[in-house]
Amino acid sequence: MDGAGRIVVIGVGNEFRRDDGVGWAVVDRLAGPGSPAPALTGVELAFSDGDPGRLIGTWRGASLGIVVDAAHAHPGCPGRVHRLEVTRGELAASSAASSHGLGLGEAVELARVLGWLPERLVVFAVEGEDASVGRGLSAQVQNAVASVAERVRREILRHRAALRDLSA
Repeated sequence: MDGAGRIVVIGVGNEFRRDDGVGWAVVDRLAGPGSPAPALTGVELAFSDGDPGRLIGTWRGASLGIVVDAAHAHPGCPGRVHRLEVTRGELAASSAASSHGLGLGEAVELARVLGWLPERLVVFAVEGEDASVGRGLSAQVQNAVASVAERVRREILRHRAALRDLSA
């Protein structure tokens, strides 16, 4: 399938590191029963550990790539969501950073150099509180999952509307 309308949502993280699993939790919510199915028809939902090569391979050729990841910010506010959009191949500045030492920023830069960025790349970074070993999100991060899933759904609907407008 060419990238003309391909959309991929990638949950980045590790479900065994508490709040670092927020990206996976959002993708699970989007895939689960009662999800807003019409908005997600034809959308690829994927999980990633944040490895740059795997991220690039997943979003390569997409017209819209959406990444959901945990973030650390100083000072932090667990559950706060940052929306970042890659423009001209650079990740917009934010006070939040990925919870992975190497990953999203490096993947964006490498994909930019290789010409493999999606036409649009949107990142939702959720500030975490607890990245210790274990399962389950902190209450503040868990409370953000539904709203981030809804923001992803709206992002997809806006993108599809823009594509329809261009083809009309």
